[in-house]
Amino acid sequence: VEKDGKCNVQHGNVRETYRYLTDIFTTLVDLKWRFSLLVFILAYAVTWLFFGLIWWFIAYCRGDLDHLEDHAWTPCVNNLNGFVSAFLFSIETETTIGYGHRVITDKCPEGIVLLLLQAILGSMVNAFMVGCMFVKISQPNKRAETLVFSSHAVVSLRDDRLCLMFRVGDLRDSHIVEASIRAKLIKSKQTQEGEFIPLDQTDLSVGFETGDDRLFLVSPLIISHEIDERSPFWDVSRQQLEKDDFEIVVILEGMVEAT
Repeated sequence: VEKDGKCNVQHGNVRETYRYLTDIFTTLVDLKWRFSLLVFILAYAVTWLFFGLIWWFIAYCRGDLDHLEDHAWTPCVNNLNGFVSAFLFSIETETTIGYGHRVITDKCPEGIVLLLLQAILGSMVNAFMVGCMFVKISQPNKRAETLVFSSHAVVSLRDDRLCLMFRVGDLRDSHIVEASIRAKLIKSKQTQEGEFIPLDQTDLSVGFETGDDRLFLVSPLIISHEIDERSPFWDVSRQQLEKDDFEIVVILEGMVEAT
């Protein structure tokens, strides 16, 4: 785990990539910002172009483009004289801008059906894309920048008990509601049967039994793991601790008060 909280793990040999498309909402949220913005722009541009082409096709099939100067002719859409104006009418319809220059008439049943379809589909595109952008903007990545951990963890006596301790604090005035903390020891392990586990995870007790893992984070707090018989560090000497290859991952969870 990197210092910004991201897991330094890359997935390889993923064959069933279609599974990402079955959960397209989460896939779009997880995309990088440049790709999310590209999808956001394309989603609207493609629908505008698609319906603009259909509006132009209806006008072409009805002969509206051949009667542009005929005031006795009732077109499907008033003042639609080509593909560009059909595209603009598509944008006005889907975004409900309504400039008033181009307007559908009541003599075009196919246009009325298309208007209903575009209104429904446009609402669905708005809900989906705005929802994706809202979730992406409200992700807690930036909020975590104001959560500060101590630069070093120490092993020292506390109340005559050997403890592994570190400090965590919140720089913002807005509180993290129902904050809880847990710690994982990650190291390689070989079982009695000879199986090698490269990333074995072991819980480090930081107060789960007593409720001390639920934090009231209004001021910096010292998190303590008592090294007793249940601790994975119980049989580890100081010299071995300096040589061992392991990682302690601390996870702080909670809800942001403002959201």
